[in-house]
Amino acid sequence: MTGLTSGPGAGRSWLAELAWSARLGLRRDVLIEADADRFTSVTPDAREVAADAVRLRGLTMPGLANAHSHAFHRALRGITQASRGTFWTWRERMYEVAARLDPGSYLALARAVYAEMTLAGVSCVGEFHYLHHGPAGVPYADPNEMGMALLQAAGEAGLRISLLDTCYLAGGLARDGTPLALAGPQLRFGDADGASWAARVEALGTPVAGARVGAAIHSVRAVPPAQMAPVIAWAHQRAAPLHAHLSEQIAENTACLAAYGGTPAQVLLGTGALGPRTSVVHATHLTARDITVLGESQTSACFCPTTEADLADGIGPASALAAAGSPLTLGSDSHAVIDLLEEARRVELGERLASQERGHFTAAALASAATVAGHASLGWPEAGQITPGALADLVTVRLDSVRTAGAAASTALESAVFGATAADVTDVVIGGRDVVRDGVHQLVAGVPAALTAAVRAVLD
Repeated sequence: MTGLTSGPGAGRSWLAELAWSARLGLRRDVLIEADADRFTSVTPDAREVAADAVRLRGLTMPGLANAHSHAFHRALRGITQASRGTFWTWRERMYEVAARLDPGSYLALARAVYAEMTLAGVSCVGEFHYLHHGPAGVPYADPNEMGMALLQAAGEAGLRISLLDTCYLAGGLARDGTPLALAGPQLRFGDADGASWAARVEALGTPVAGARVGAAIHSVRAVPPAQMAPVIAWAHQRAAPLHAHLSEQIAENTACLAAYGGTPAQVLLGTGALGPRTSVVHATHLTARDITVLGESQTSACFCPTTEADLADGIGPASALAAAGSPLTLGSDSHAVIDLLEEARRVELGERLASQERGHFTAAALASAATVAGHASLGWPEAGQITPGALADLVTVRLDSVRTAGAAASTALESAVFGATAADVTDVVIGGRDVVRDGVHQLVAGVPAALTAAVRAVLD
């Protein structure tokens, strides 16, 4: 990458050797111009280019959207792989990490994790935030101090954030269907009830630049249906995104059926939670009726295949959901790895393993899930495209690494989606600003060292 100028502020221009977005398609020699944080013009097959235009070699795409993140789970990478265990034993280790965090250590960890994301080409993150309060559930002087730490972390790492503030009221469901009281580290997650959650989130006020606030229902086992109404109402009144974990484990479905007489999807349907601004995360163990309900309501389905594989959740019905009308998005969830290209191709590869057939999703469909669909699900519909008026976010993937060498121009997108990794991301522009340049983060110095320090501070 050459000819870099500072930004945002003044007009900037880039000449992409190859560029792709859902609306643009794959084009050569694309002149992309921006003023401040928005694209102003996009010209394929450009012949006349200013001398100071930035040359982007490889494949340039819109910035990627990580639609589901739990920043503090990054501290578990490698540790929970040291023994077999189950989803439920993994959860106990996660609680141990949650118990140790405070606003300062959370800020340091999240800033390093978000820097890792931007190095992987992520321009916007959906942070599914439920670690709200201090030890034993005692609120901080500012009851949103942990959420504010996440907003600050994202700003300092240079990416946008949708803080999906999460209602988490119960520790699960007993065999007779009774919600279990929060206990131990879970106490840090909970508000008194749905109305108290809404009052706390309302106190967040107007977020900082580059941040928006949405809502989340942790799951049907953590929020009784009667307590979902204030969360849903808050999101609807503000036209904000609403997210929820859904049917990640068979045990969740079994408990929900026993408690409420329906599947988690049917419970959410009955509460009015589903719709075009809603995303369900995982959606792994669905009935045919669940798929129809989600598709007909145009509810997005966020798949996190590396986490779903790491936790042995299963392979979700991605093709069936897409065919039914559910837009697909992608997340790195527990951050077993942070690589949206890997998440994208694993959606297709999972379908191949489950069906023993190839060719369920094109590279363009998977890239759309990682860009335009993901941003829309996070409440940023003006992002995820390389088109005039869109937010000026770009990620460039090299096509000459050992993973992508030999790529033909006509199949550059396929080479990137099915062959490249986060290590092949060279440059990231977010809102017209250089955040990653030639593989080096411009705002957070020494990201590996920052991650090491932040993780060790929590674990040691």
